[in-house]
Amino acid sequence: MDTAVTRPATSAPPRRRVRAVLSRLHLWAGLTAGLVFALASLAGTVLVFHVDLLKLQHPQLAQHAPVADGRVLAQLIERWAPEGMRSLDLPREELPVWQAYFQDGHRQYFAPEDGALLLYRSHHDDVLLWLHEWHVDLLGGKTGREVWGVIGVISLAMILIGLYLWWPKGGRYLAQLKMHAGPPVRRWLTWHRSSGVILLPLLLLATVTGVGMVYSKAFQKALTATFGGKNVKEPELPANTAPIDWTKAIAQARAVLPDARLARVSVPDPDEGVVSFRAQANGEWHPVGRSTVSLSRDGRVVQSFDATTHKLGMRMSQAFYPLHVGAVGGSAMKWATAFIGLLPMFLLVTGFLFWRRRRGKR
Repeated sequence: MDTAVTRPATSAPPRRRVRAVLSRLHLWAGLTAGLVFALASLAGTVLVFHVDLLKLQHPQLAQHAPVADGRVLAQLIERWAPEGMRSLDLPREELPVWQAYFQDGHRQYFAPEDGALLLYRSHHDDVLLWLHEWHVDLLGGKTGREVWGVIGVISLAMILIGLYLWWPKGGRYLAQLKMHAGPPVRRWLTWHRSSGVILLPLLLLATVTGVGMVYSKAFQKALTATFGGKNVKEPELPANTAPIDWTKAIAQARAVLPDARLARVSVPDPDEGVVSFRAQANGEWHPVGRSTVSLSRDGRVVQSFDATTHKLGMRMSQAFYPLHVGAVGGSAMKWATAFIGLLPMFLLVTGFLFWRRRRGKR
């Protein structure tokens, strides 16, 4: 009589088990944190064209010459500083009006000729500022930004896991990139993974720079420790209530950095001794600039700094924002940045459809 030989069940190879675990992590991270990531990225696509849409929505903002008159600036500070105005962007070609930032987060826009109020905006009544608050901190302030940082890290891990799961055997990269029209399970899988891999450099750029801005202090510390650089501290002067000649201050700041564009002025406290400007030096990526000029109330230059002279580590940390918003590389990079903001939603939808179809076949 023959006896049946019972062979012990062999478990799956370790590599296959790892892939199964990573595949499940990739799936559920995509369907949870990936949803928030996708919605915030869609807002980022719109915000790439923030200024363009703002002028389209409010054409009165574009009907001015970009002149920064010190007398108008003095009037604006006298009138609005007591109500919480903290800084102003000087008129420029792209937006030829004074753009004022207030302590509670709202913005106001003033005519460069006479300081007339042209527009009031806050995230409560302006869809673009609402999208900005959603994209930056999920409408949750500091807590929302911390949550966003965690979601960003999860999303970065999800992208890298997806790359690992896609990686072909035997170097068959082109075959692995092919997108199929059907059947549905194969279609959604190939559309999902191939689009993610093809656009991986841009997707990683947007994600890493976004996470880098949330954890800017940690990133800056690591980069400057590795590649050099340090923050330039603003000088301190004794308290002083002498009036400021803003026409002279603007002219002096421009004379100190003649090749730079004065971009922003901080509104000093009534007894603060330092008057501070930010400028965009020639070659700087940041749209507002990280170069600075500090003056005393009587117009003496107490400090100036051209940010292009920073060491590599500091320049790298300060590149996160302009790279993230598509401010580098002209209109082509601007459109590429806007396009990449659509990709997380595409990956979410195709990943969900693949998962649903595969479940339906079980």
